[in-house]
Amino acid sequence: MPTKHRRYAITETPPLRSVLDELREETGGGRVDLGELVLLGAHEKLLRLRAAADGTASRRRSLAARIRARDLPVDVEAADEVRRSGWARG
Repeated sequence: MPTKHRRYAITETPPLRSVLDELREETGGGRVDLGELVLLGAHEKLLRLRAAADGTASRRRSLAARIRARDLPVDVEAADEVRRSGWARG
């Protein structure tokens, strides 16, 4: 059927077939709506990516606060030595 929308082909590889067969059994063996599965999967992927980004931003804010508070376990003398002499590669 002609359409202006993109089309995709999905191959039922063994892992995909396995999970689709489980879904078919759970739903009474009927047809699986792949469009709905793609929407659900895309939504879940977005949630995971956003959660990871939020976690990264949170850790950066926490580190910045610790740096400003000078609450880091660092060797000040070693840091001063590096500042004076530069990095040594060995």
